[in-house]
Amino acid sequence: MSTIHLLEIEFANNGQSQSLTPVLLQDEHDTILVDCGYPDFMGLLEEAVARCGIQLDSITKLIVTHHDIDHIGSLAALKRTYPQMDIIAHELEVPFVEGKQKSLRLEQAESSLDELSGEARGHAEQFIHFLQSLEPAPVDQMVTHGEKLPWCGGIEIVHTPGHMAGHISLYLATTKTLIAGDAVVMEDGKLAIANPQFTLDMEEAIHSIQRLLTYDIEQIVCYHGGLFQGDAKQALRQLILAHTSKG
Repeated sequence: MSTIHLLEIEFANNGQSQSLTPVLLQDEHDTILVDCGYPDFMGLLEEAVARCGIQLDSITKLIVTHHDIDHIGSLAALKRTYPQMDIIAHELEVPFVEGKQKSLRLEQAESSLDELSGEARGHAEQFIHFLQSLEPAPVDQMVTHGEKLPWCGGIEIVHTPGHMAGHISLYLATTKTLIAGDAVVMEDGKLAIANPQFTLDMEEAIHSIQRLLTYDIEQIVCYHGGLFQGDAKQALRQLILAHTSKG
């Protein structure tokens, strides 16, 4: 029997209150963390897992949905502190997580710099420096679409590109749960596309949501927004319809 813990982490960012929802999966053999927040999130993660009666040093695996800094910012620090923790990522994400290729988010930010001026350019330059500070980490296991990991009742890898090319979501068939990463987010109680300006390929993002409809999903956990309450499949259909009608 496996347990799903939603680690709702609240923090201040540039004077504003924000929250992220990493997920912790646990069975009698493994404790698996999905995504790990910004740099210097170790203390916040420690507090969040402690509320579930768990300690960070008991985590055996860390699954990365994609290489954005709010998802892997503390990855290197966690691996350094707990080297027994295996890091798992989609094959397309591995060179970015390991720092062998420049972050796609960094490329996007740099490419937009010439179009900006004044205060907007200053904010963009700050963001670029922030992205450049991200410490790479070694990946222990690569995964691909459709792969079924045997831990915590079974974890199916769902390749959901769009936000980033190697983005994955996780499907837990035993509880009909989708851990969405940034494939979808919650805004005002509704599902939405994660920051359209940061979605590298919107058409792919919509195709990914269509792919999700092939799974028997009853609940969706969004990294931004937490647990979606309601008819998950109908909400996904409405999201597709809203974006295809715009096109």
